[in-house]
Amino acid sequence: MSDPRPRRSALFLPASNARAIEKTRTLPCDVVILDLEDAVAPEQKAAAREAAVAAAQAGGFGARELVLRVNALDSEWAADDLAAADAAPFDAVLLPKVMAASDLAAARAALGSVPIWAMIETCRAIPAIGEIVTAAERTRLEALVIGTNDLAKEMRCRLSPDRTELLPLLSLVLAAGRGWGLTVLDGVHNTLDDDGGLAAVCRQGASMGFDGKTLIHPRQIEPCNAAFSPSAEDIARAHAIVSAFAEPEAAGRGAIRLDGAMVERLHLEDARRVLALAERADATR
Repeated sequence: MSDPRPRRSALFLPASNARAIEKTRTLPCDVVILDLEDAVAPEQKAAAREAAVAAAQAGGFGARELVLRVNALDSEWAADDLAAADAAPFDAVLLPKVMAASDLAAARAALGSVPIWAMIETCRAIPAIGEIVTAAERTRLEALVIGTNDLAKEMRCRLSPDRTELLPLLSLVLAAGRGWGLTVLDGVHNTLDDDGGLAAVCRQGASMGFDGKTLIHPRQIEPCNAAFSPSAEDIARAHAIVSAFAEPEAAGRGAIRLDGAMVERLHLEDARRVLALAERADATR
């Protein structure tokens, strides 16, 4: 089992906002996404790119992953964005509007060794999700990020608070990512003063199996971290499963009885993942 890296909270912010970038170095988010795409006006693209590179080179983000969201491949800024990402110490490049494995291959050809994260935010990406994830190893794709706003817009659906309209697609993308060992992040929650709604969709995403959620404001970080962290009960149960399988009588057995229930070795693997994730999450606080 690989050591899981906490990616509970991934905060978007404009790469052109130096004050916000400085503040982010002290925030408890797991991932900082410097945005060159939606959050930056066309006339500010070049300056934002330079600011993002300067921020990466300056460092100071601690255990937080630093990700650069570039402009779409068919844009006039993409080539310069990818060149900048390759030249600066970013942990990953977030590629918007990925619709086919060929998009990943094109980005990979322009990058060095930096990993790719893919935005899944178009209707065309949904039937192509299989070919996208199967290209993960050869393109160094590490994560899928669902763009719920763009996806809902293309579908022309009106999202209800519980996001019923998108749940089948969210599950499809999540299952595809899990099949290839990828991190999968849920989409943003748009309303900033809706604490109850944010908590509800965070609980929903965590229950579905997402690793974390993308965010648009620092006030959303703490509720997100809480929802996507193993609970005290999860940790206690994981310790109990690991301890039970460590007993001599459990040696060579595929399943054992614990607290009146059958527990299999697949549960042992998940228990170890929970404990490793909890330990890593504590280390980042």
